[in-house]
Amino acid sequence: MAQDVKTLTQDNLTNEVGLVLGTRPGTIMFAPIIHELRRRGLPHFILHTGQHYSPNMDAAFFTDLALPQPDHRLTGVAEKRTHGGQTAAMLEGIETILLERRPRVVLVGGDANTNLAGALAARKLQLLVGHVEAGERSYDWRMPEEHNRVMIDHISDVLFTTAAHGASRLQHEAVMGEIRVSGNPIVDASVQHLELAKARSNALRRLDVVPQQYVLMTSHREENVDDPASLEGAVRGAAAVAAEQHLPVLFLAHPRTLKRLADFGLETLARDMPGLRLEEAVGYLDFLNLLGHARLCLTDSGGVQQEACIQQVPCVTLRDNTEWTATVDIGANRLAGSDPRRIARAAAEALAAPRNWDVPFGDGRAAHHIVDHVERHLDGHACSAEGGTA
Repeated sequence: MAQDVKTLTQDNLTNEVGLVLGTRPGTIMFAPIIHELRRRGLPHFILHTGQHYSPNMDAAFFTDLALPQPDHRLTGVAEKRTHGGQTAAMLEGIETILLERRPRVVLVGGDANTNLAGALAARKLQLLVGHVEAGERSYDWRMPEEHNRVMIDHISDVLFTTAAHGASRLQHEAVMGEIRVSGNPIVDASVQHLELAKARSNALRRLDVVPQQYVLMTSHREENVDDPASLEGAVRGAAAVAAEQHLPVLFLAHPRTLKRLADFGLETLARDMPGLRLEEAVGYLDFLNLLGHARLCLTDSGGVQQEACIQQVPCVTLRDNTEWTATVDIGANRLAGSDPRRIARAAAEALAAPRNWDVPFGDGRAAHHIVDHVERHLDGHACSAEGGTA
């Protein structure tokens, strides 16, 4: 395919599905979809953008989730230091591969720069774009993820939402694409792998923590870890939780977070805080095992908010808002920002509340529903090509 082609037409596409991923949450989200595509024998390929690059944030997840290695992997993306530079590099790289592979359907999932680049590349080539986890909103325009999810939703052909509230938002925004309530494949992944994680992971023994006797913490959001005051507030808040609840806080720090702690002169503070243990991020099965046995979770991650809710672990979100509003509505999650007093108060409330909520993310068969729709689209074009009707 000549590289001066600007768009692709339906008659020169392959009946194949392209999956664009490049982050930890995206890999987890797509794992059940990839397994379902493989189970049905539907042609597909995995394109990894290289947005996450450390072994624990990338390669270990493919091993843990029993996924094949990506068919295509972009290079040089992680070295880009701006959103524009990173997105542009991915956009160009993804477009080159899509021109080579010519898939009929491209799936993106979530709200990272990876997904915006994938959706834009496919949209410009006139390929069908499906957005998994569509319709979520934090309404915080400071967040790069909020920009991404809004733009992706408005250029996608099919919008797979977690629940009815997402569909309602998209209808209110008058999106052009077809809206389908599918549930979230994060549920599929979490449920499918929890027992495996408990059987195979030795993370509790290795990190010397006792089930239900520790708090698990993560933090990686740009608006938190790139702001010295916010990062220090989260660290002091975690230490306050440890002191007041007499529970150690296991802080699994994203590589970006570790770097910022060092940059801001906060690493010594974090390591010396009584009750706070700073450790590097772990693989998915280890993380799932640690989360499933935690008494409480502190996080600024959207994916971890969902996983905690699924595993019936109360969560305190280190942000002033969340796109996962349903978790707050059902009492599984509390918003605390980065103020230490708010974090400690929210933790006390969460620990005192019952853990009996209904999970609001679908029936655990999201991958089945999503692939059903994709397969119907592929079959329709196959029938049309043979002279049948779609």
